[in-house]
Amino acid sequence: MDGPKVVMSLMFFTMAFAFYAITAVLYIGHWIFKKKWLGQTATAMAVIAAFAMTMMLISRAGESGHAPFSNLYESMALFIWALTIGYLIMEVKYKLKVIGAFVMSIAFLAMLAASMLPYRFKAVGPLNPALQNKWKWMVDLFEKFGLERYAIGWLDFHVFTTFIGYAAFAIAFGISIMYLIKVRGEKSGKEGGLMSKLPSSKMLDEISYRGIAWGFPFLGIGIVSGAVWANAAWGTYWSWDPKETWSLITWFVYAAYLHARVTRGWRGTKCAWVSILGFLAILFLYWGVSFILPGLHAYA
Repeated sequence: MDGPKVVMSLMFFTMAFAFYAITAVLYIGHWIFKKKWLGQTATAMAVIAAFAMTMMLISRAGESGHAPFSNLYESMALFIWALTIGYLIMEVKYKLKVIGAFVMSIAFLAMLAASMLPYRFKAVGPLNPALQNKWKWMVDLFEKFGLERYAIGWLDFHVFTTFIGYAAFAIAFGISIMYLIKVRGEKSGKEGGLMSKLPSSKMLDEISYRGIAWGFPFLGIGIVSGAVWANAAWGTYWSWDPKETWSLITWFVYAAYLHARVTRGWRGTKCAWVSILGFLAILFLYWGVSFILPGLHAYA
């Protein structure tokens, strides 16, 4: 691949890494000192960080000739991008910048994890034959504008929808941690200091629920579209591959959360712990399965 282009995506990633670090620090500073300018600056930096990650994904697609969702490094970048966009939408809706101290810290930790991946994940190489799948109608359409390399297929749709779900669950995870901290302060009668600057436990519980309710259908769509792609690539919709199995386990965890909340009236601490359990399942699905349980998804 063309050297300067490869350097371009790595440059954008490095820029984004610095922006995410600064963003997390600013949001934490806003939580601690409650200074309006810190919150405004943090939001501006989050927008810049999202833009840098957007450019990283676009330049990566240009370098590789396919959607930048084909390996661990690229999908981590997609996760961070979706997490940031989701958080910014939530901040606009709820006007609660303090949540950024937790959510954008998760984004920075994800950036740190991605930066520590071996170079083989970051290098641009030929696409695994099983991943070479593009919708012909999109290729034909994009070819008219010389953009056929940006056409996508079932695999790209599968990864994109799945990671929107993951991002929503990550936001719910961060808010669930906030909820447990807030409830502990309420029960102990020590609500002063930093805990007094958090939203009410009732509001945190509700926002966390909405994050999961938003992410759940995207995870479902991701699993179904993944099955469609698997049938095209391997000749079977479902093979009980470790990644497929853990995806189903994760889906059941969040399905149990929504079922218990809607039909059993679960609220508060129980829901927060299930939310945390669900995200831990995602972490194992994403990292544990990739490195510990080899299977058809080993390239991920």
